[in-house]
Amino acid sequence: MARFNARTSKKVSPASPVATAGRTCTHLGGKGHLRDERSELFLLAVANFVSQQTYHESAAGRDDRFAALVRKLAVVDPAWTAGLLRWLRGDGQMRTASLVGAAEYVKARLDAGATDGPTNRQVIDFVLRRADEPGEILAYWTSTYGRNVPKPVKRGIADAVRRLYTGRNLLKYDTASKGYRFGDVLNLVHPTPDPEKPWQGALFQYALDRRHNPDSAQPPVCDRTLTAHRALMAVPLAERRALVTGPGAAERLAEAGMTWEALAGWLQGPMDAAAWEAVIPSMGTMALVRNLRNFDESGVRDEVAQQAAARMADPAEVARSRQFPFRYLSAYQHAPSLRWAYPLEQALGHSLANVPALRGRTLILVDRSGSMWSPLSDRSQLNRADAAAIFGTAVALRAADADLVEFGTTSAPVAYRKGESVLTVLERFGNLGGTDTTEAVRRHYRGHDRVLIVTDEQASYHYAGDPTEQVPAHIPVYTWNLAGYRPGHGPSGSADRHTFGGLTDAAFRMVPLLESGRDAHWPWED
Repeated sequence: MARFNARTSKKVSPASPVATAGRTCTHLGGKGHLRDERSELFLLAVANFVSQQTYHESAAGRDDRFAALVRKLAVVDPAWTAGLLRWLRGDGQMRTASLVGAAEYVKARLDAGATDGPTNRQVIDFVLRRADEPGEILAYWTSTYGRNVPKPVKRGIADAVRRLYTGRNLLKYDTASKGYRFGDVLNLVHPTPDPEKPWQGALFQYALDRRHNPDSAQPPVCDRTLTAHRALMAVPLAERRALVTGPGAAERLAEAGMTWEALAGWLQGPMDAAAWEAVIPSMGTMALVRNLRNFDESGVRDEVAQQAAARMADPAEVARSRQFPFRYLSAYQHAPSLRWAYPLEQALGHSLANVPALRGRTLILVDRSGSMWSPLSDRSQLNRADAAAIFGTAVALRAADADLVEFGTTSAPVAYRKGESVLTVLERFGNLGGTDTTEAVRRHYRGHDRVLIVTDEQASYHYAGDPTEQVPAHIPVYTWNLAGYRPGHGPSGSADRHTFGGLTDAAFRMVPLLESGRDAHWPWED
């Protein structure tokens, strides 16, 4: 006899990991919802550029909140916290937050005498993915906790150094602008060279010599890149430009591991078209994206530009570069010529590969209120308003039937046509002042199968109500939080109310999972 799957059985809604834990107020005094500590840390971590001012939080206050959450959860839930930090440095694409988080994880566990869960050494090792990061984490530790670096930190850094230090990486990252040079790191952590890399001992010694005896430092003869670079640096200044403009220039620069920044200093003169054309073949994808204006202003030929454009638009290159989608918007907005428009459009599309093709009818609300317009970081001209518009538009263009709406104090539909470019649709969004999410949902919800709100979740006391209550309880409402503030605008975790966050398209993986009736887990637990 059927006991559970009867016609009168109540549907069990799938659960999602970000969960609310009570009532509070938003930063502007509106009604809000508290999140549990794991949810609060997750949403903050995936949006936190560290030491960056946001509209509602100071840089110091935001950093203190992040560190306090990591320190607490590192002791009470080390496996979850370590999983977050590993994922954050990988798929989450948040480099600085993961390094700071790893340092705070270790400090808290050493202070508490905790030994369960992933080891401190392991956590330090697996967040260090780039050759300049051992120096970065040492700089953070010593500036925050003093020059007494504990053994687990040293040993984790030593493990990473054996993975990351190569001749090419030394040329790229071991520069005079760094507080901790490769040699400083080696002096402090004393890594034993990897026995499977017989060249590594000589490389370590060269890094030490470069730091302490630069005039007499000689690269190891077994390292072709370093010896080629040394030979190139020895060329008299008067002969250097001829090497760049002559036959085999691109191959010569690539063999010597010459970056475009180093080339500019080596030439001690302008980066003209010939110089750019020689170094473009060996430049990384994002270095190309950041230098489009320089290419045009110097007069780089169309055939060379086409080669660069093909690399920028290649799906494998886009995946390898691991850049946020809005980086391509920034390049598009600042590129001076139209020859870059289509490749950047293609690259943006590839960077949004996780956006699902949603069935049925979808209401997509994009927050364009004042608090969304603060820069993502001090070094970026991009803001959360444009990031929200990118994601919302991408969902609309791929969905079977979607209404795309921008909202602030007021709200209005944003027109688009199937097959249009995301970058073209973005030009139709505006700046709409305050944040009345509740009224926007109430006004535009018309029996849709789901609602997706891309926002920072901050509304003032002028705009009363929970926006998710404007939708029938059985209709899923997905809030995509782009700021990581502590209070949220509605409940989350179950009963068809879900919150996710981050500045990549990876969050979209949750939507089809939940709609298939399965619980969604933390990204690193899938």
